[in-house]
Order: sequence, then structure tokens, then C-alpha cells
Amino acid sequence: MSRYPQEIRQRLLGTPEQNAIALVGEPPRRWSTIVIEDYDPAWPGRFTTAAAVVTAALGELVVGIEHVGSTSVPGLAAKPIIDIDLTLDDTADEDRFVPDLARAGYRLLLREPWWYGHRMLINAEEDVHLHVWPAGAPEAVRHLLFRDWLRGHPDDRDLYESAKRRIAVQTADRPGDYSLTKSDVIDEIFERIFAS
Repeated sequence: MSRYPQEIRQRLLGTPEQNAIALVGEPPRRWSTIVIEDYDPAWPGRFTTAAAVVTAALGELVVGIEHVGSTSVPGLAAKPIIDIDLTLDDTADEDRFVPDLARAGYRLLLREPWWYGHRMLINAEEDVHLHVWPAGAPEAVRHLLFRDWLRGHPDDRDLYESAKRRIAVQTADRPGDYSLTKSDVIDEIFERIFAS
């Protein structure tokens, strides 16, 4: 029996209808191409700077803030976009956090209440993706498990990098397919995480 509950082990994917209505406003220019860059040791510092801005904007509302995604894994090539998981007590009441984040230079980009209450905002430069989750959201837990596993398992880090580079080429004319096309390798790595 796995030590991880079902809601952590199960990957939740949206329906085409849900995904079609998630976008708020215009998609970022950076979404029109997928560029994978070699690991940049400046990425953790970029996270620290962005996290400080978010924390200053929201103060006591912040339950947790974590650097996630490929830029959080030393040695892993990535899109040069800093992914941050911000946890709050609740994400349904956007008036509690979106206006303060807008004043700090972020705009609401995705609203996905069906995906554990997820909201995503981006900064003006479009190089920070701020994922906002309610505290305890299973997907935020999955992000930390994946990050920490890749940090400690260089073979899987290299496997993931190789897949990302290959998929970026394969989906060059369909950049919107890049993330979902990575599902097989992500699921393969999660099988090892959950078996550990």
C-alpha cells in the first residue's frame, strides 16, 4: 500500500471544455514558442526576488511559497520561466489577493476552480508563473514531490531533461501541446516516487 493518498497519486487533468474557459485575457507571448535553455544558476535568485515581492504584497495571507518546476532543480534544463507555488487559505475569493498582486505587477491569467482552486498570475515580463493554491491542494504537494525527487535522482532528472528537449522539438508547431505531451515521462517518474 502506498504511503501517499489517492488524491496525491492521481493526476487531475481538465476536460477540453474546462481548459477552453480557463484563460483570462490574452495568452502570454512566450506561449507561442517553447525554448529550453541549459540550467542557469541565476534562477534561484530570480525566485527569491519574485517571492519577496509576492510576500510583501500579500503579507499574512501567505501560507507558503515555494520554487517549483524545472528551474528549481539544479542542473536541469528548462524554459527560463520561474514557477512559484503560492498557498493561501482560500483561492475562491480573488478580491482578497488578486488586486494586491496586480499592484505588485502581476495579472490574472488562468482561473481553474475545478483544479483544486488553482489560479495563475504572471508578471509583466511574463517570466514568472505564480500558481496560487489553497493550502493542502494535492497538486501543490505533487509539485514538491516531483521537485525533490529530481533534485535527489540525477538519472530521472536527465531522463526528464531529454524528454523535454525532444518534446519541445516535436511540438514546435503546436506549442500548446508541449505540457500535456510530457505526461508519459512525468507519470513514469511519479511511479518511482510513489513506489519509494
